[in-house]
Amino acid sequence: QVQLVESGGGLVQSGDSLRLTCKGPPRAFMWYTTGWFRQAPGKEREFVGAISRSGTTAYNADFAKGRFAISRDNAKHTVYLQMNNLKVEDTAVYYCAAAQPGAPSAVPGSYTNWGQGTQVTVSS
Repeated sequence: QVQLVESGGGLVQSGDSLRLTCKGPPRAFMWYTTGWFRQAPGKEREFVGAISRSGTTAYNADFAKGRFAISRDNAKHTVYLQMNNLKVEDTAVYYCAAAQPGAPSAVPGSYTNWGQGTQVTVSS
């Protein structure tokens, strides 16, 4: 198992930006596809975006594409989720997850390792 730890969540105002961080072990994590998901109270887990080992990305076109950006720094065994122009509806617990190397996937079952999550709260 690959242990992942998210950080960077907090309370922000509508229109603000926030960067979330996902850290994993150096050797294994750098080869994995990494996804970001979110879950709001009383709602189902939702795909945000993902990035492959080579840097290919995919985003949820309903809310993330053009507003969120995922990047990775393999030397620091870290994946980032940059969120801009945050909205109240972005409020949720955000999770990072790791899958075996391949194209970015929006399917939760593709991911075998999950972090504990970090809370993002956006107020008006």
